[in-house]
Amino acid sequence: MYVESLALKNFRNYEKLEIHFSDKINIIHGDNAQGKTNILEAVFMAATTKSHRGSKDKDIIRFDKDDSHIRLNLKKREVSHRIDMHLRKAKPKGVAIDGLPIRRSTELFGLINIIMFSPEDLSVVKNGPGERRRFMDMEICQISRIYYSNLLRFNKILDQRNNLLKQIIFKPEMKDTLDTWDDQLVEAGSSIIKERRNFIDMMNDIIQEVHDHLSSGKEKIELRYEPNVEEKDFAKVLKEKRKLDLKNTITMTGPQRDDFGIFINGNDVRIYGSQGQQRTAALSLKLAEIEIVKKVINDNPILLLDDVMSELDSLRRDALLETMNDIQTIITCTGYDDFIRQRIKVDKIYKINNGRIV
Repeated sequence: MYVESLALKNFRNYEKLEIHFSDKINIIHGDNAQGKTNILEAVFMAATTKSHRGSKDKDIIRFDKDDSHIRLNLKKREVSHRIDMHLRKAKPKGVAIDGLPIRRSTELFGLINIIMFSPEDLSVVKNGPGERRRFMDMEICQISRIYYSNLLRFNKILDQRNNLLKQIIFKPEMKDTLDTWDDQLVEAGSSIIKERRNFIDMMNDIIQEVHDHLSSGKEKIELRYEPNVEEKDFAKVLKEKRKLDLKNTITMTGPQRDDFGIFINGNDVRIYGSQGQQRTAALSLKLAEIEIVKKVINDNPILLLDDVMSELDSLRRDALLETMNDIQTIITCTGYDDFIRQRIKVDKIYKINNGRIV
């Protein structure tokens, strides 16, 4: 699969933009703060309905405008598709596939598979558990619509339960309704825990081979899923901690507090790993993710690299460049770097200046 073209209107700093991509290697370069990352963000949104930055729709719409449009044309297994996305400040976004509006965002997931890699991803190892949960969620959502539905449902139930915990302070009689929310939370949450465990198992089947290449076979890497609670114990622990939840007015048990550990030669790289080991582990996660998506969808994902090459040394750059041989890649960078000219064939080059292709 590959993105054929992208058209933007009133998106971030772009009043209007149309760009046509090669199905191989594309480079978008320019100075900082010119809008390079905004193009990758638009592609990512068209695939997932979400900004990779976590931005709200109203913050993406161009200043002084009320709405914004994204149009992305995709070729998948020789069939063309079009995704139209309408962002509005005061209303939910509208999405259409091939001219037909969709009612649920789950209908979009799986049409495009995107792997996004930015300098922030190099910190996923040493940052807090929230970053690693986000990594799991983003990747599993793209290969499992069921997981995405369960995650949306779980988060909605969790918000409602937390609001109820706050209301009980003023209306103690509402405590009796907690059982209903607990049953729903356990049902949705148990599915999430199971799928996350399966995903980490899949990663472990692939990541060692990837890491061998990066470490010249000198290190053994292992991922360990660290659920806050096991599926079979979820209902029991949730009930046992109800008094604590009421005291803190927040739900303390569930997959919203999960994590996973990354171990090199048996040592937790989050704590004991050098900066080089942490970066290598983060790159191994991304490269393994690419292989998982290929395996699950039986096709190549689209790779977005946001100014990440300058953050990697030559060994890690080479490993990443090798993955570009057979997949569409869109790279942003501040300059048309010599190492890219020398090591890979670049098919299209764009320079961005203040929201315009020049």
